[in-house]
Amino acid sequence: MELALDLLDKNTLPRHIAIIMDGNGRWAKSQSMPRVFGHRNGVKAVREVTEASAELGIEYLTLYAFSKENWKRPRKEVNMLMKLFVSTVSKELSTLNKNNIRLKAIGDLESLPPDTLAALNNAIESTKDNDHMTLNLALNYSGRWELTEMTKSIAKDISSGSLNPEDISEESIVSRLLTSGTPDPELMIRTSGEHRISNFLLWQLSYAELVFSDILWPDFRKEELYKCILEYQRRERRFGMTSDQVVKS
Repeated sequence: MELALDLLDKNTLPRHIAIIMDGNGRWAKSQSMPRVFGHRNGVKAVREVTEASAELGIEYLTLYAFSKENWKRPRKEVNMLMKLFVSTVSKELSTLNKNNIRLKAIGDLESLPPDTLAALNNAIESTKDNDHMTLNLALNYSGRWELTEMTKSIAKDISSGSLNPEDISEESIVSRLLTSGTPDPELMIRTSGEHRISNFLLWQLSYAELVFSDILWPDFRKEELYKCILEYQRRERRFGMTSDQVVKS
């Protein structure tokens, strides 16, 4: 039996993969353990998927690490998540540098707890010169929040006279998004069997292929990533054109 990796076309890999890492809580519950146990084991999946993406030559990997809506969870769980983030970033820093991976982040970062923000900024600074792959964490992020902030920026420029309303374009919007300078994801993966994008990269996912895996995130490993990429490669990406036009182009 051929593994998914052996079936991949290395010439048509997505440049940018975005992942909604879902199912930590249900995984822990299935083992009669507290939710934080699932989050801790989810770190192993992050490590494997990051390494696998770098090995394939994926240029950008964006992981939905913590949404603005996640603050609604029990305080104990949120506090543990923040502590887990700090310890994980510190432990994985050497691995990121070893694999020439640059860490970046998008979201309302200034609203994070001070120790979380400090650990994040330290890792971003320490890996800024790495250029093999960019690992982008969506942290305290919300797609609607991002679009709201972009709208405020445009309104401010119009008010100051530096932008004319008739000059608003897709380019002027994209330049104000947190992902400015990064290509939109061609592939978005969500684990755990849920079929939603949950307020994630609402503008950027317009033409992404969406692949939903039934695997709970702590069990998601390299082979599962390869299967999702293989599914992406089996699809015809038309961008509004007909199949005949795609073939001719």
